[in-house]
Amino acid sequence: MSDFIDIGAVSDIPVQGARIVRTVQGDIAIFHTASGNVYAVDEYLPGKAGPLSNGIQHGEKVTDPMYNWVFDLATGEAQGADEGCVGTYEVKVENGRLLLSSDAIAGRVAAE
Repeated sequence: MSDFIDIGAVSDIPVQGARIVRTVQGDIAIFHTASGNVYAVDEYLPGKAGPLSNGIQHGEKVTDPMYNWVFDLATGEAQGADEGCVGTYEVKVENGRLLLSSDAIAGRVAAE
């Protein structure tokens, strides 16, 4: 079980918006979907997609602004004919605060 780091208020991210958490290991995009869910994924697919935080959200997916690839925010998997996967990280909301798994920052081990 991992520890969690408070990264801000959920209200800091508008619905259907995203913000970036910068780490030594790379950037993590935090998404707030229209359904109220919150997801944390790699900002970039190495050598391919990104920046995903600038993409267009639809449902629980985001479309990459550079190549129009679609990624599932829950799994990180590319959808349709697209190939690839971005890392996903555990994030939760408690008392209106966004809590990101410390594993996402320390060593950047993607969620399973």
